[in-house]
Amino acid sequence: MEHKHPLCPRFEKAVELLSKRWTALIVFQLLNGPQRFAGIEHSLPNLSGKMLSERLRELEAEGIIRRDVYPEIPVRIEYSLTDKGQAMAPLFDVIGQWATDWIPLPSEAGPE
Repeated sequence: MEHKHPLCPRFEKAVELLSKRWTALIVFQLLNGPQRFAGIEHSLPNLSGKMLSERLRELEAEGIIRRDVYPEIPVRIEYSLTDKGQAMAPLFDVIGQWATDWIPLPSEAGPE
């Protein structure tokens, strides 16, 4: 099978970014709208707070998420996707369809 496009540095960078553990799942979670740290952490129960904090900083540095601080008592911080992050939505739609078509759930797996 021949690929339409040769591997380019931009594609390589995109795959490298999204293949970091938890990154894609964090972005996917934020497609639902702005969320606080605890909400993201709760939605991904195997993700440690330390790793979530690290990934959020990386995604912010890449311009994929925005960190908004609200000067309330206590201070409220919300994370949301930028336009760059929202532009990833079609990727997740395609991955979701591929997973539905090709990845059986454990309860659907046939006998071995």
